[in-house]
Amino acid sequence: MDFPFPFILCDIGGTNARFALKSAPDAPLLPGPPVKTADYGTFEAALAAAVAVFGAKPRSVIACAAGPVEGRSVKLTNAGWSVEGEAVARELALDQGLLLNDFEAQALSLPALREDWTKPVGASPPHARGTRLVIGVGTGLGAAALVEVEGRWLALPTEAGHVDFAPVGVDEAAIWPHLSIGALGRISAETVLSGSGIARLHQARCAALGHGPSPLDEIGVVAEALATPGGEAARTLAMFWSLVARCAGDLALDFLAKGGVVFSGGVLPKIAPFLDETKFRARFEDKAPFGELMTTIATRLVVAGDVVLPGMAAIAVTPSAYVIDYAARAWR
Repeated sequence: MDFPFPFILCDIGGTNARFALKSAPDAPLLPGPPVKTADYGTFEAALAAAVAVFGAKPRSVIACAAGPVEGRSVKLTNAGWSVEGEAVARELALDQGLLLNDFEAQALSLPALREDWTKPVGASPPHARGTRLVIGVGTGLGAAALVEVEGRWLALPTEAGHVDFAPVGVDEAAIWPHLSIGALGRISAETVLSGSGIARLHQARCAALGHGPSPLDEIGVVAEALATPGGEAARTLAMFWSLVARCAGDLALDFLAKGGVVFSGGVLPKIAPFLDETKFRARFEDKAPFGELMTTIATRLVVAGDVVLPGMAAIAVTPSAYVIDYAARAWR
């Protein structure tokens, strides 16, 4: 497999789409301006706008998108775009292209993750060999695992954000009946652990406390919490972190992620002031009878910008280092 230069990398989320250009193997990654997904009717239109900004016609494109990928196609879960890789290749006269699920790409990017792009969460143990897990909270909740197979990297994408998510303990049990479940008719992990989930959780907490309905969206909840660190919005964000820790601990057990858990996505760095690292680790490790095992699993938070773009660039530069079914998934 070969991805001829120059190539464009695309990170397509439910809210934002980000682009970067790499013109040669040793050239720096040139980021383009992020765009709002809702501002463009199609991925092709947004990509054409990025190409115009870069002023260089790409020969290859590697894109990741927030939705389940079927071969060369994806329908975004939380936005109106559908991406058909072969159609994009024809329209732009590309030599090659590849489409990845967003958290498949996040997992494949872990080997390229620099130490200074992350910070430990709590008293984390040193890095260890084994399955790695990446979890991201943004427009939705995503997760994927990474394993090493005969010296190459294989990603295991999931739809973990859509599994049922039940309350644990008296505090959560009091809140759950007040959660707005929306069109799905059930409470999934993503119902609470997402950008909109912050507002949903805050409204449920206010209702459980007997307060009036909260008019705040997730941005408003964060703003109020920052303005009033001792208020209810701040307590909502503290509970949010506790739920993230609980969910992450469950997923770490699911995958036996001895290689550690990395937290990415746009939401968590913004609410880091409300993270109690000691309580986070206690909740993450509270998985009897495997509490001792959980103490050996490192947890780290990505604090740099969109690290998936340099991660995908590494795939394009050395595609043989990754276990990807290029024959079934490449656009040409």
